[in-house]
Amino acid sequence: MNPRTGFATSIPPREPALAEEDFADALLAGLRSTPKRIACKYFYDAAGSLLFEKICTLPEYYPTRTELGLLRAHAHEMAEKIRPDAEIVEFGAGAGEKIRPLLHALENPRIYLPIDISGPYLRTIATRMQSEYPHLTIKPIVGDFTRDVSLPPASGPRVGFFPGSTIGNFEPGEAQAFLAKAAKLLKGGGLLIGVDLVKDPNLLHAAYNDRAGVTAAFNKNLLVRANREAGANFELSHFAHYALYNPNLRRMEMYLVSQATQRVTICGRSISFAQGEAIHTEYSHKYTIEDFHALASAAGFVPRAVWCDPGRLFSIHWLEAA
Repeated sequence: MNPRTGFATSIPPREPALAEEDFADALLAGLRSTPKRIACKYFYDAAGSLLFEKICTLPEYYPTRTELGLLRAHAHEMAEKIRPDAEIVEFGAGAGEKIRPLLHALENPRIYLPIDISGPYLRTIATRMQSEYPHLTIKPIVGDFTRDVSLPPASGPRVGFFPGSTIGNFEPGEAQAFLAKAAKLLKGGGLLIGVDLVKDPNLLHAAYNDRAGVTAAFNKNLLVRANREAGANFELSHFAHYALYNPNLRRMEMYLVSQATQRVTICGRSISFAQGEAIHTEYSHKYTIEDFHALASAAGFVPRAVWCDPGRLFSIHWLEAA
């Protein structure tokens, strides 16, 4: 990276209003629905974000190391697709590890705008990155990128960075809607996006059912958060982590399954669970390259390049927002 002249400082991220109330309301509404559900975006409080960092290091969890390998091997090719003075918007920044190869390869990026739903975690990561890239203006934004997030006025073309195959957490219709919104936001720039590919179901099963039980702890952390933020009284031992691959819909499905007939209090309201009743917590859809290109095109992007590992486990796409 050729740093810009002068030093930049990270401005404090803007906090979303009533974050805890939003979670409690969403939790109660989801557990009153049929079937019961909790949106996967609520995994990422500070504890959940740290657990996900640990998942990314597990031997069974191939996506992170495969995507990082692609980024490190092809960052300069990817950077050539991006205008030198672009603003980089990262949707769901997390630990910020995957943006680093790109930041090193880019020539004179204007601004880095990491967006994440976990304010305390994002502050920590932004501070760490600012020390590593003192010449880069970093403006962290706390928010839910699946909704309308307020960005500062653009000072140049914008390029989105959306790694981790987070797009797979959306239902196909929701994925197209998100991509259509991103295409408008990034008009004149583009989107670099990671997409997990259809593969051997045994590899997928192992990735979501690791032997160390970290994914199970990550899933159950939703209940820990509910107890802390929504006045709930979940007994973690009364729920089991369960993840399976649905080959007809080409997606992993993750649940918390009630191990007994029980009642749980949430926000002063009582919720009943039958033995064996499940709370849906996550989908992770897998794509073929052709199907993802069709989805991106329908959303208003023009697919221009794709990078895959030799085993075709994972892909990174450059989509132009013409």
